[in-house]
Amino acid sequence: MTIRRPAPLAVLAALPLLAMAACGDNDRDRSRPEATSPANDEASRLRQSIESATFTPPAPDTDTDTGSGANATADSSGRGGAVSGELPDQARPDPAMVRVQILLDRSRFSPGIVDGLGGENTRQAIAAFEAANDMEVDGELDAAVFDRLTSGDTARVLSDYTITEADVAGPFIGTVPDDLADMAGLETVGYTDPLEALAEKFHMSEALLEALNPDVDFGRAGQTIVVASTGQPALDGKVARIVIDKAESSLRAFDADGKLLAFYPATIGSGEMPSPTGTHTVRAIAPRPNYTYDPSRVSYGEGGSKVIVPPGPNNPVGSVWIDLSKDTYGIHGTPEPAKIGKTASSGCVRLTNWDVEQLADAVEQGVTVEFT
Repeated sequence: MTIRRPAPLAVLAALPLLAMAACGDNDRDRSRPEATSPANDEASRLRQSIESATFTPPAPDTDTDTGSGANATADSSGRGGAVSGELPDQARPDPAMVRVQILLDRSRFSPGIVDGLGGENTRQAIAAFEAANDMEVDGELDAAVFDRLTSGDTARVLSDYTITEADVAGPFIGTVPDDLADMAGLETVGYTDPLEALAEKFHMSEALLEALNPDVDFGRAGQTIVVASTGQPALDGKVARIVIDKAESSLRAFDADGKLLAFYPATIGSGEMPSPTGTHTVRAIAPRPNYTYDPSRVSYGEGGSKVIVPPGPNNPVGSVWIDLSKDTYGIHGTPEPAKIGKTASSGCVRLTNWDVEQLADAVEQGVTVEFT
């Protein structure tokens, strides 16, 4: 699906957040399925391996570049032909990589989606972590990086989570339409199903969530599942300056004293539709934005009629729009977190929904945005 820039005036008309169903106790079984099947036995071993993972140098003839969650599997959603709880051999998560990605996420050096597969976003996050910690910068996961991450954060990287009534309340839309006109006919562009919602809540690929929790009905409240303990708390201060590196496909947020608050992988424009240049400012922040395609105001697309798509996490601009002083440009979320940094945009800066939400909470009108 092509992501198009919205017209800010329409985007800023964000719809109010709908009240979620209250969480509450019920009489349903809250226990995780016992490890009585091969799939559950394998999941139990994977969980233990992630928590106890140590760094082991790869064999000399081993290709350690596993790609990314977007291209290492047949389907980046984790549903490409794999039975629930199973992964094709080429997409099996590396326990040490899962641990590292979660620790990077908690340190605010976002690897994007946590999938245990590594890839360019993880390399960029490691490089940013190395630079911030005065280490040799090469973006490679080695013993020094692993030791620094694990010694600085000794808390468990997986945690139990009980699915709530709110998690399964939806609304879920089944399939996200490809056509904007069809999308505009929806009341909200919600998650496709509870699996997608839960995976995004914990910054995970659906494949990894299923591998950790085989035989689970993610649409049933009361079940306890194992998830990435990302947490990703609020940034340590207010953002005063944002630097967007086009060559690196990244966004860095700094406070007024120049301290790095966060690093995020990003999708930034394309050759045909480049992002802005120079310095701009944040004009406004819109949670749950709608998306407007107005052919009279933009230079991309195939003409047609004006279309307004309602809010929702699978809206073309995701869950948040940070409007820039450069008209029709912004920093926003995405319906496809596994593709961050691997595809093109129509000139805007695209982050995962959870990263842009964290950034937006620390950004105010007038913050400087530099494109380099």
